[in-house]
Amino acid sequence: MRQTKFHGRYEDTGRVCAHPSCEEPGEFRAPGGGGHGFDGPGEWRWLCLEHVREFNAGYDWFEGMSAEEIYNAQAPGAGWRTESPSFRPTAGVDGMPRWSDFDDPLEAISARAAGIKSRARREAEMAMDGRFSREEAEALETMGLGLNTDRRRLRRRYSELVRRYHPDRNGGDRQYESRLGRVVEAYQLLRKSRAIA
Repeated sequence: MRQTKFHGRYEDTGRVCAHPSCEEPGEFRAPGGGGHGFDGPGEWRWLCLEHVREFNAGYDWFEGMSAEEIYNAQAPGAGWRTESPSFRPTAGVDGMPRWSDFDDPLEAISARAAGIKSRARREAEMAMDGRFSREEAEALETMGLGLNTDRRRLRRRYSELVRRYHPDRNGGDRQYESRLGRVVEAYQLLRKSRAIA
């Protein structure tokens, strides 16, 4: 499907105008009858230019909304009420700084950069030690472990991190699911490592 310079026109869709008495190609989309939500119209109907103009002339986005919902949708701050992950109380749980801990945003950026550099340096030191491969060094960093790790400490740290990041321990909240996945992958790699006694 290709959009042309004519705003909103999609040529060669193979659709016929959805108006009952029209046989023209349906090259313009309009919200369907399924209602709309925060993400826009639920389904599209395809109309010709004449009928999409007719549809647009009578379309009311706020149809079916209460006065309070209309007010909230038109408020200047609409869409800005969501909380940024950097300002949540759980921010910094992965070792990155929380923006709210700094008065100056540049200080927060430099703290984050320092954390990334120190992590890279620690991974390089572990890999240069000779006992661990680069992947194993990254896995140790993911687990928050150092060079002096043994199997018992690895298992203890793994169970601690699983308890911390598992959705069942966080009231069903799945925001740490990707972190949990990285921890599981790191553990699976390290438990097979010959460098860990």
